[in-house]
Amino acid sequence: MNTLMIYGATGYTGRMAAEHATELGLDVVIAGRNAERLVPLAAKLGVAYRIFAPDALATESLDGIGVLLNFAGPFAQTADALMQACIKAGVDYLDITAEINVYRLAERLGAQAAEAGVMLLPCVGWDVVPTDCLAMHVARRVQDPQSLKVALQVAGSMSRGSALSVSEIIGAGLLARVEGLLVAAPDAQPQLFDFGEGPVLCAPLSFGDLVTGWHTTGIPNISMFVHITGDAFPEGDLSLLPDGPSAQQREVYRARAVAEVIGADGTIARSVIETVNGYTYTPLAAVEAARRVLGGERRPGFETPARAFGVGFAETIAGTTITDF
Repeated sequence: MNTLMIYGATGYTGRMAAEHATELGLDVVIAGRNAERLVPLAAKLGVAYRIFAPDALATESLDGIGVLLNFAGPFAQTADALMQACIKAGVDYLDITAEINVYRLAERLGAQAAEAGVMLLPCVGWDVVPTDCLAMHVARRVQDPQSLKVALQVAGSMSRGSALSVSEIIGAGLLARVEGLLVAAPDAQPQLFDFGEGPVLCAPLSFGDLVTGWHTTGIPNISMFVHITGDAFPEGDLSLLPDGPSAQQREVYRARAVAEVIGADGTIARSVIETVNGYTYTPLAAVEAARRVLGGERRPGFETPARAFGVGFAETIAGTTITDF
C-alpha cells in the first residue's frame, strides 16, 4: 500500500503539503470533512478524495492507504480517533502537531501500535523535526548527557491553526521532564538563550519535545522555552484569524531553535538550527517523512523523527543549517 492520505488537505498547511506531494508524483488521496472545499481541490490536483470526520471514520475509509498524514488541528480534536483507526487498519499515522498531549497519547498507544505493526509519528513538522534532530546532535557532543534545554524562536504572524494549537499547549500547563518523569512545573521561570544574535528572554512552555527528546536522547532532565516576537501570538477571537502568512511574509522570517546539553562532568554544548520559515518547512518535512515511510523507513510503535530517519533528517530540507557553539 503505497498511497498517502493527507487529512485536512484544504487547510493552510495541508493544502501546501498536498500540492507538494502531487508535484513529487506520490500517489495521493486527500481527505477531510468539508466536501465543498475538498472536491474542487481534488479536481485541481487530479487526485482522489474521501470525505469523513475523524470520529465517524469507518475502517473502509482507509482501504489501500499506507500512510495517513494528519494536518487537521487542533490535534486534540482529531488525533485520537485517527490514531485508533490507523492502528485497526494497519496504517502508519503521521501528523504535524506541537501539542504535547497528542505526544503523550501516541506514547500511551505505542505498545498497541507496535503489536499491530503500525508506526505513530506525530512530529513531522516544525518545530519537532528540527529540534529532535538538533537534540540528538547536541547530545552527542558531551559525555553522559544529563540535561537538555530547547528554546524556539517564533517570529512573524501565526496561522489560525497554529494559534488554536498553541492554546491547547498553554492549556496543558507548564511541564518539565525531571529524572525521566514528566511532571508539573508551575514555578518554571523565563531564561536567556542566544539564537545567534545575543541573549533574549524565553518563556517556559510545554511543547512536544518534552516527550520526543526523552525518547530520542534518553536525557532525563528536559525543559522547553519559546521566544515570541512581533505579532506572532495573536489575541482575541482566534477563529477570525486569516489562514496564515503569505508566501512573501514567510520569506521575511526564518525559523531558529537552540539546544543546550549539560554532561555529567559539567560540560556544556550548545547548537542552533536555522531553517526556512516554519510554515514553509512543515509541508516539505511532512511530505518527505511520509515518502520515506512509504518507502520502508519505519519502526512500529511510537517514534520520533531523529530515531526514524536519523540525526541528519532535518538538514535534508533545503536552507537548513546547524551551528555549534
